[in-house]
Amino acid sequence: MRKILFGVIITLIVLFTFKYCGDKTEDKIVLQENTALIQEQVKNVGKLVVTEGHFSEVFTYKNSKLVFGDLLEVEKRAIVIVNADVTIAYDLSKIEYEIDETTKTLNIVSIPKEEIKISPDFEYYDIQADFLNQFEAKDYNEIKKTVNKSIMKKIEASDLKSNAQNRLISELSKFLILTNSLGWKLQYNENPIEDLNQLNNLEGILD
Repeated sequence: MRKILFGVIITLIVLFTFKYCGDKTEDKIVLQENTALIQEQVKNVGKLVVTEGHFSEVFTYKNSKLVFGDLLEVEKRAIVIVNADVTIAYDLSKIEYEIDETTKTLNIVSIPKEEIKISPDFEYYDIQADFLNQFEAKDYNEIKKTVNKSIMKKIEASDLKSNAQNRLISELSKFLILTNSLGWKLQYNENPIEDLNQLNNLEGILD
């Protein structure tokens, strides 16, 4: 009887051991699959998010100087019409992140700054210049510099940057949806992000 009881106990221990080891192996496989899925999602989101805008402006350029010992003032002027295409882009392939399998956490370390590109098209009208004060390359360079500064101010005053950030947040929300669905946690610089409201608050950090 003792032999039979002892054999039953040994059998149960062996079965429990196999089941325990099998469960651990299954958990590890699931964890590895989840990690691969998160890495693939980060890769898929790692694209160029572009927001486009258009600005038009009319400038009057004037330049004058004194010649012949300040006896004579000579002037040049022009009307400049500018049509500029503007793009604000986030290169999400530059996102830096860490994956902690132990705590099942995706931690976003850094998000790339926006890249603003201004592509102006210049049309010059009513160009007037005295013989002693002709238009030169430095005049056109000064016009371009002034135009870029003016358009940058318009961009800051418009909703173009906020629209670009909204698109960025929309892409980042895919991380939140994925981690929640897998039972993982999402963090930004080790600060937990548990819902869309916290994700939207990243806009202040991105300014």
